[in-house]
Amino acid sequence: MKATVLERHGDIGDLRHVTDFPDPRPTEGHVVIRVRACSLNYHDVFTVRGMPGIRVPLPVVIGLDMAGEIVQIGPGVDSAWKSGDRVLVNPLNRDKGLMGEMLNGGLAEKCLVAQHQLIRMPDGVTFEEAASLPVAYGTAHRMLITHRSVRSGDKVLILGASGGVGTGCVILAKMLGAEVIACAGGVDKLARLKELGADHVVDYRETDFSKWVIEKYGKPQRRGYDGGVDVVVNFTGGDTWLPSLRCVKRGGKILVCGATAGHDPKEDLRYVWSFELQIIGSNSFYDENLQALMGLIAQGRMKPVIDRVLPLKDAAEGVRLIRDREVFGKVVITP
Repeated sequence: MKATVLERHGDIGDLRHVTDFPDPRPTEGHVVIRVRACSLNYHDVFTVRGMPGIRVPLPVVIGLDMAGEIVQIGPGVDSAWKSGDRVLVNPLNRDKGLMGEMLNGGLAEKCLVAQHQLIRMPDGVTFEEAASLPVAYGTAHRMLITHRSVRSGDKVLILGASGGVGTGCVILAKMLGAEVIACAGGVDKLARLKELGADHVVDYRETDFSKWVIEKYGKPQRRGYDGGVDVVVNFTGGDTWLPSLRCVKRGGKILVCGATAGHDPKEDLRYVWSFELQIIGSNSFYDENLQALMGLIAQGRMKPVIDRVLPLKDAAEGVRLIRDREVFGKVVITP
């Protein structure tokens, strides 16, 4: 079968499109799905480069997020699952780890998937929409809704707002009734964020977002609750961390689910205690997050932002686009 395979860690050039990768066979408790759509994440960039402390069994088919149809059923699979069922795959295999990292993922025509990873797709949700959800929108849903971290009327600053998690946060924060300040780089991305519903947009390349907040809403007060924003969504880390601390109001929250710009930023703990800040971590997502999101799509209440859909032979280019931050929303691959 056709697949995009990582044979060694390095850069985009180490991804290889092949036409003779072995077809998966159904095993105990597993099904084989025909992959109809697989979306890319920045995690795929990290997998290509190699991550300290994570030993990836190479060669591996990358791609965490996928949706498709069951084509073969292995022994021990519940009779509720039938050939032809449309399914979204939760990329976390509880025995082996992440699809596309510790075992073959979705950038292939077929994929072997454990029964416990299957989530039935409702009518009215396309394969491309479903495949866009897990890592990006699932994380955003858990961070904002499961943890009840955003309330109606809150001022919410979202860093990295033009990517998968970011656009998910914009959509969900507006759904919750928040005033959204979306930060991204470039005029085109800012314009699209306004179209998506952001109340204010800030170009981080041109403007210090922390100073923008203080000029707009006032300096946070230690003895009162005036000034600053209620929530900062910061999954970038790096040099954005300290400015984030400076612009959150007393009792406000910083939501963290990643660190794409660096996990060991400069810190100033005085802001945390002086302003009684809440640092709330969010790790991954669960079936209920993905089911809730598909329900919102089926009801017409939200639509994932898809930048482009590429064929499998162009999957490496899709990873490059993610790496170089040349996308708005998700890149989806259709094998």
